[in-house]
Amino acid sequence: MKGFREFILRGNVVDLAIAVLIGAAFGAVVKSFTENLLTPLLGAFGGVPDFSALAFTVNGSKFGIGAFINALVAFVITAAILYFLVVKPVNALMARYRTEPEPKAPVHECPECLSKIPVKATRCAFCTAQVVPAA
Repeated sequence: MKGFREFILRGNVVDLAIAVLIGAAFGAVVKSFTENLLTPLLGAFGGVPDFSALAFTVNGSKFGIGAFINALVAFVITAAILYFLVVKPVNALMARYRTEPEPKAPVHECPECLSKIPVKATRCAFCTAQVVPAA
């Protein structure tokens, strides 16, 4: 029991649980916004009072295209919000503090073994052939 309690109370498990709950709540808000505000507005322009009720029937099977469009719009809104409010700022922050690797010294090929050696080298490190330094 002690090991289980330590596992549950570990910081990253609690953080993950909170993130899942906040994500679910955010998803519910976006879904409600889509179903109750956005798609009725789109439906008003299309002449359909309840956009989510759009459906068609094939051989007695009902296909709820309006519900699918609601879910698709909610997904696109969620993805856009996450991109612009999470991914893009984090990428900008990472780019600001990213250290650039030092540029590599220019190299040329050894005429004997065709390995890459520094431009200023006078002897190949691989085959020990004497080479003329490149200009």
